[in-house]
Amino acid sequence: MARVLTGIQSSGRPHLGNLLGAIMPAIQLTANENQESLLFIADLHSFTTIKDPAIRKENTKSIAAAWLACGLDTSKSIFYRQSKIPEVCELTWFLNCVTPYPMLANAHSFKDKSDRLSDVNAGLFDYPVLMASDILLYDAEMVPVGKDQRQHIEMTRDIAKTFNSQFGEIFVIPEAKIDDEVMTIPGTDGQKMSKSYGNTIDVFLSEKKLKKNVMSIITDSTPMEEPKNPDTCNVYNIFKTIASENQKTEMRGNYEGGNYGYGHAKTALFELMLDRFREERKRFDHFMENEQAIEQHLQEGEEKARAIAHDVLARVKTTIGF
Repeated sequence: MARVLTGIQSSGRPHLGNLLGAIMPAIQLTANENQESLLFIADLHSFTTIKDPAIRKENTKSIAAAWLACGLDTSKSIFYRQSKIPEVCELTWFLNCVTPYPMLANAHSFKDKSDRLSDVNAGLFDYPVLMASDILLYDAEMVPVGKDQRQHIEMTRDIAKTFNSQFGEIFVIPEAKIDDEVMTIPGTDGQKMSKSYGNTIDVFLSEKKLKKNVMSIITDSTPMEEPKNPDTCNVYNIFKTIASENQKTEMRGNYEGGNYGYGHAKTALFELMLDRFREERKRFDHFMENEQAIEQHLQEGEEKARAIAHDVLARVKTTIGF
């Protein structure tokens, strides 16, 4: 049975990009009876940027609630918090000792911030090795990632191959699963939706706050009465990620026909979000108000995950002489 692993950082509340680009596709994979799915919340990774314990805990809770609200069946998957599996930190040290400095210096996660070295901590620099541990600790064979994460999977493969060449066939060499059909979700400013850009849409906000969030989408100054190009509009580009073909056709006609303002388009997007995520919003609120229900799901998954991690780490330590 193939083992699939995917994770999402607890660096903020889940947004539309997380749902459409990671959470929902990963949940779909759990329906495959020929695969074993491990789904984790990368709370250790988030510590590179978030030092406030209360914020990090709330983020972790909201990410877990989002997975469950979107329909994750934890009886068909292993759902856990990264930090509850201490073996991942021990394995990271062993991997660090075979990982060359230039590899980490060339990682996008470091290079993007290398012009501001005072902002770079050792955890951020070492991020790819912890990510490699996340994967190799569970003998994962397939890792669904976006195109921007391809480099990290290649680094994981290189680290594992280096280790195997020195000590024998210890690690499974993982493959990246990059689904070209999984779209990049644009943010409120037209860039890729990302917490680091501050351009996200949180579909789990209250109606009042969600409407304000949607209304913040940046548009141009084309007058209402004039026709507009939907393909260059941030509102439409977000709308089409969740709309049906008929809804997209109708919205395109509104843009091109004129006498349709961006305010109208934003209102339509807001209403579509309420309709599209109606049940998920209800379930999310339920889990956020019932933390013990979240804990039960996570603790059951963590027991299963740690059993796998213990066996793999024991194999590593025995082989390398510890």
